[in-house]
Amino acid sequence: MNIKSILKKTFFYDKENEHDFILPHNPNNISFNPLDEDINISKSIKQNMKYLKIKYNSLINSDIIFRNFTITINEINLKAFLIFIDGMVDNDSINNNILTPLLLKNNIRMSTKTTNKNINKNHKIKLDKFIYKKLIPQNNIKTETKFKTVLNKINSGFCILFIDKCDKAFCIEAKNIKGRTNGEPKNETIIRGAQEAFVENIRINTGLIRRTINNENLVIENISIGDITQTSIAICYISNLTNDDLVAEVKYRLQNLDIDYLISSGQLEQFISDKPSLYPEILSTERNDKTCNYILAGRVAILVNGTPYALIVPAVFTDYLTSPEDLNLNYFYGKFMRLIRAIAFFFSIFLPGFYIAITSYHQELIPSELLFAIAGAREGIPFPIIFEIILMEVSFELIREAGIRVPSPFGQTIGIIGALVLGEAAVSANIVSPILIIIVAFTGICNFAIPDYALSFASRILRFFYVILGYIAGLLGITTGFFIHFAYISQLKSFGVPYLAPYIPYSSLEKNSSYSVKPIWKREHRSEYLNTKKPKSENKISMKWKKY
Repeated sequence: MNIKSILKKTFFYDKENEHDFILPHNPNNISFNPLDEDINISKSIKQNMKYLKIKYNSLINSDIIFRNFTITINEINLKAFLIFIDGMVDNDSINNNILTPLLLKNNIRMSTKTTNKNINKNHKIKLDKFIYKKLIPQNNIKTETKFKTVLNKINSGFCILFIDKCDKAFCIEAKNIKGRTNGEPKNETIIRGAQEAFVENIRINTGLIRRTINNENLVIENISIGDITQTSIAICYISNLTNDDLVAEVKYRLQNLDIDYLISSGQLEQFISDKPSLYPEILSTERNDKTCNYILAGRVAILVNGTPYALIVPAVFTDYLTSPEDLNLNYFYGKFMRLIRAIAFFFSIFLPGFYIAITSYHQELIPSELLFAIAGAREGIPFPIIFEIILMEVSFELIREAGIRVPSPFGQTIGIIGALVLGEAAVSANIVSPILIIIVAFTGICNFAIPDYALSFASRILRFFYVILGYIAGLLGITTGFFIHFAYISQLKSFGVPYLAPYIPYSSLEKNSSYSVKPIWKREHRSEYLNTKKPKSENKISMKWKKY
C-alpha cells in the first residue's frame, strides 16, 4: 500500500498539497508514512498538524481538540496550536496557564541581543527555551522531539503545544482524569488500623505511599507496558534497603513483556509469576498500610494504573494468612488470631474429605453414640455420601457466587435464603443429612476466615480433590494426596524465594519473621530470605526509656 492510498483512507489526502508530507530533516525528500511514530517533529507547523490529524482521525474523533492561535514575538507572528483529549485535561488550567500567557501578551519581546532576522533564519536563537522559561507558567512542562513520545503524552492526559519554526513540542501537564476518591478498604477490613485504600489513579496511590514512608530513599520508577494501551506501572522500593537483585529481577520481567494491552494488576500478576500455579505467588492488597509495611520490610510493590491493588513481591505462604491488624494488636491477640486462621485453612481443605473417609472406611474411629447418630441421620437418604457432599459443596459455591453478582441490597438475602430455606428443604426431602449440612456450613465459615481471596480460592478447589481421594481410598488417599500436595508447595518459588520460607529451607526463626507474632520490641531482624541491605530493623534495646 503506497502513501497516497493511506492518506486517502484517512480523509486528509489533498492532491494539491501532497508535497507537504515530507519527512523532516530528510535529505532525500522521501514521503513519510503517517502510520510511523518514530519520526522527528518538523519545524513546519502544517506538517505537524496534518500528521496528528491523521494519527487521531480528528474528523471522526469528537474528543480530540485542536486549538489554533497566533503568538507574536518581536513583531513576528508565529502560528501555534494545542492538542489535547477532552475529558482528560483541566480546562481551567489550559485557559489560565497556557492560553492566557500566550494570547494576552500581544507582542512578546525577546532579548534585545537578538534580532528579527535571527528568528526567521533560526540562527542559534533558542525559541524553545524562551517559551519554556518565559511564557508558560506551568509547574510540569517538558520538551520532546519525537512524535512517539508526544503521542504517549497526549494519551496520558497532557496538553501539547506546537509552534511554527520550532522543531520541539511542549508537553504540558494539565491532567484532570476523573475518578473516585480514597475510601475504606472493601475486601480487607480491619478493626484497628488505617482505613485508607488505593484507588484507580496511580498518582494518588504513589502519593499515599510517599505520605506514609516519609523518606528520600523511597524510589518510585515508572515504566509503560502494552503496545496499544501504554499502561503506566510504578515500581516502589527503598533504595538503601531492598536487595538490588530483587529490584533488577522485577524490572527485567516487566520490561520484557511483549503484549498489546494491560488493563489490571490481575493480568500483570499472571504475566510475571514464576509459573502457573494453584497457589498465588504474588501478594495482592488494596491497603496502603499493608503495602508500606512490606516495602519497609525489604520487598517491592508494583502499582498498575487503573487498578486499586498493589502487587507485593516476593510473597511466601505465611503472608497470605496474615492481616495488618496482627501488628497493631497486642502480640498475644495476634498469635491467637493467626492460630485461628491456620486452623481455619486446614479445615477448609480437609474437613469434607475427612468426613467422607471416616464414614465410608474408618467407622471404628467414630464414638459409638456419634456413629449411631450419623447412621440415623442418613436413614432414608437414597443417594451415596459422595453425591450428597458434592451437591452441597456445589450449591454453597453457587450461593456464594450469586451473592457477589446480585446487587448489594439483595446479597445478604440470597445468602439467608440459600442457607436456611434450601438447606432445610434438602433435609426435609431426605436428599442430604443434617450432619452433612453442618460440615459444609462449617467448612464455608472456615474458608471465609482466610484473609487472602486468592488463597481462599485455592482451598475451595483443593477441597474437591480431597473429597474424591477420601471417597476412593479413605485416609490412605488423603495422606497420599497430602504428600503430593506438600511436595508441590515445597518446590514453588516467588521471585527466587522458596514459597515455604523461612521453614523450608529451615533457618533460625529467632532472626527471621516467622508466622508467630513476636512482641514489637523483639522484631529486630528483617526476613533473612529477602537478603536486605539492612538486616536489622531496630536496635536490640529499642525501648531505651525502660530500665533494664
